[in-house]
Amino acid sequence: MSDRVQQLFDNLSKTIVGKEAAIRLVLVALFSGGHALLEDVPGVGKTLLAKSLARCIDGSFQRVQCTPDLLPADITGTNIWNPSSGQFQFMPGPVFAHVLLADEINRATPRTQSALLEVMEEHQVTLDGVSRPVPTPFFVIATQNPVEYQGTFPLPEAQMDRFALSFSLGYPAEAEESNMLDRLTTPTRPQDLQPCITPEEVAGIQAACATVRVEASVKQYILSLVRATRDHIDITLGVSPRGSVAFYRAVQAFAFLSDRDYALPDDVKQLAPYVLAHRLIPAGGHQGAPLIASLLDSVPVP
Repeated sequence: MSDRVQQLFDNLSKTIVGKEAAIRLVLVALFSGGHALLEDVPGVGKTLLAKSLARCIDGSFQRVQCTPDLLPADITGTNIWNPSSGQFQFMPGPVFAHVLLADEINRATPRTQSALLEVMEEHQVTLDGVSRPVPTPFFVIATQNPVEYQGTFPLPEAQMDRFALSFSLGYPAEAEESNMLDRLTTPTRPQDLQPCITPEEVAGIQAACATVRVEASVKQYILSLVRATRDHIDITLGVSPRGSVAFYRAVQAFAFLSDRDYALPDDVKQLAPYVLAHRLIPAGGHQGAPLIASLLDSVPVP
């Protein structure tokens, strides 16, 4: 990693103990220009990770606690009549931030969930015929509880497809949790972190990741895995072309974080479960992750 990226990684490790792999995946999502979906139980540090990331990149941060009564305007903003000017005035919603945390996104209704579709894909909000760009870079971290389903609305395929990666932080190991308790005497809060990189530099790193070389054989490996999901007997709906693009960009970002200007088949294999599994609609009660694991075993590696 470059010095700035390494410092960013180290800063995040101060608040998120023992989750280096998860931090790397979040940075892959950020630097590939995508978004991240964290499917995990409460209390493992999802909100802390989002706040720390926003602080480290010196970016603005907004959090939306998704509930069934949340309205689309509560996310995107709305036009309000201003009596003094005699005109409608746009009041921006929390989506106008560098880092947006959509907490328990599956508790919002489908109508409200759909308010994020345009901005996650096109980085703009359109209201009353006027399109307004959100800050650059724009990064959404959404969370959902994989255990509790009462009062939730499962994310549709179009929404899932807009997340570059989906993964979980998981419980810490015993030694890591002990280390976390030891730190309670002098805790490191997100607001205590010093910004180590600017939003403009993040945008520059995103551009640098896009220049990472992907040889024809590695590109074909990506395509073979994606196309295999569309022909698998146990998969009702396979990965879309948008998923192919997200996979390609994620592989470039992963290689960049590994101090390489070229991608390897191993990069593809490591990222496949996190990029592809959540985009599938399995058939017959199958799960996405085991299906991707079986494809990795069956598709030839270049």
